[in-house]
Amino acid sequence: MLTLGIETSCDETGLALVEGGKVVAEVLASQADMHAVFGGVVPELASREHLKVLPGLLNLLLEKSGCKIRDIELVAVTRGPGLLASLLIGLGFAKGVSLGLNVNLIGINHLYAHLLVANLEQKLEFPCLGLLVSGGHTHLYLLKSFWEIELLGKTLDDAIGEAFDKVAKMINLPYPGGVFIDRLATKGVVDKSLFPRPYIDNTNLDFSFSGIKTAVANFLAQNRHLIFSKEPDVGKLEELAPQELKNMCASFSYALVESLKIKVARSLNRLTVKGIVVAGGVACNSFLRKAFGDFSQGHNIKCWIPSPDLCSDNGVMVAYLGEILGEKGLRHDLDLEAIPRGRPIPWDYISAE
Repeated sequence: MLTLGIETSCDETGLALVEGGKVVAEVLASQADMHAVFGGVVPELASREHLKVLPGLLNLLLEKSGCKIRDIELVAVTRGPGLLASLLIGLGFAKGVSLGLNVNLIGINHLYAHLLVANLEQKLEFPCLGLLVSGGHTHLYLLKSFWEIELLGKTLDDAIGEAFDKVAKMINLPYPGGVFIDRLATKGVVDKSLFPRPYIDNTNLDFSFSGIKTAVANFLAQNRHLIFSKEPDVGKLEELAPQELKNMCASFSYALVESLKIKVARSLNRLTVKGIVVAGGVACNSFLRKAFGDFSQGHNIKCWIPSPDLCSDNGVMVAYLGEILGEKGLRHDLDLEAIPRGRPIPWDYISAE
């Protein structure tokens, strides 16, 4: 089933074609440079850019794949969570393609797509845990199958990716700054006592990262020499940053990842699973990838982490999950609604069974 996937939940416009569980072609338009000027994503600009680039991206996708538009048999689109205006642009485009081709439309939960696309490269074994780490979300799930997913815990305030980016901003690194924190952290030495492991003195599986941001802010207030006077040349970042700053980034990364590991370990004491999927934009972080690789070995479970290209927002994950659900006979009508961040996404598929 040749499935078109459309992703416009935030500031990346991603389209892909998937057939038989394999990627036929994909294209992606990033808005990172545009929003870097403002130090964060501007929703109005993001939605306008999606509207501007979608038609051209579809033409490019078809050209790369060698397919004709009439070959598309299913249209899958991110319905949420995300920025409402951006979601609406993608949803409107998907409905137009679906209606024009007279093929089924299926809305996709962006968070589930991040986790389950790992199966494209590595065979998942259910039941397993799913740890979603991104700029907007930090969620822990029990994955029983591709369509049986239970939320175990979530962030109560900032997501882990937001914590990375905001600390990067504190030291005057460019947006998005998480990648630069990671680069410095790999050259640093961890001081396990420098920052607290956030929100672990409890019995739940939720997360909170606001406190550790305050701890970093207080540390920098007493060590202002670690703050760049202006945005550094990122090509020379490791050369320009003092060792003390690299150590701070390593210690900060350690504290964040340790808090994730503690909550995951806590869930393993309560559940029997075969492994853990770690996915989302922050799963590109080299510190986190190594930590969970070691963690899974220590707990004698499997660990699946998608390749970095599949961790960031992309159309492949939407098309891939869309094909799986479509082959199960699930679909939506054209009255499918976008669901912004903060609202639960209903399982409201129409079944052919």
